[in-house]
Amino acid sequence: MRGGADEFDEQFTAFVRSRGEHHLRMATLLTGNSHAAEDLVQASLLKLYRAWPRIDTSVDPDAYLHRIIVNTRRSWWLARWRQETPVAEVPEAAAGEDADERHAIGDLVRRALTRLPRQQRAVLVLRYFEDLPEAEVASLLGCSAGAVKTHAHRGLRALRASLGDLDCVAASTTSGPASG
Repeated sequence: MRGGADEFDEQFTAFVRSRGEHHLRMATLLTGNSHAAEDLVQASLLKLYRAWPRIDTSVDPDAYLHRIIVNTRRSWWLARWRQETPVAEVPEAAAGEDADERHAIGDLVRRALTRLPRQQRAVLVLRYFEDLPEAEVASLLGCSAGAVKTHAHRGLRALRASLGDLDCVAASTTSGPASG
């Protein structure tokens, strides 16, 4: 019986090692906070570990983990939606203009995502970061494909309004002298 448990642990560990960072990035976009994302992924992986013997891992354990992450986030949000969440400021690092610009734009997009209603944020993350089809996003979130389209449209419109012209924003984040 021990051989089965070792194989079980090896399969799960291999899955986490190969896909863990990806799911952490998704959770960071969903939560808007890297610490909350780590907690969310850890709690979700624990649920997945408990269910691992019952799922068909040859199909797609990612889809199963997506559902767990979204549902866990939803339940946390419902339980804490009135509480404040402290956010530490990200220190500026001088790693070169291109990297600085990418980090600045990424930070702006993450901040803009956190200002969206949770359903719009979830749709945008699952639809565009995870590149899931509308039907799968609808299934994960427990809504219709039409609702996914509506949330995506409204969320993208709000992001565009919030972010404005990223070229102007990106140009203002570089530390080099202005060209005349």
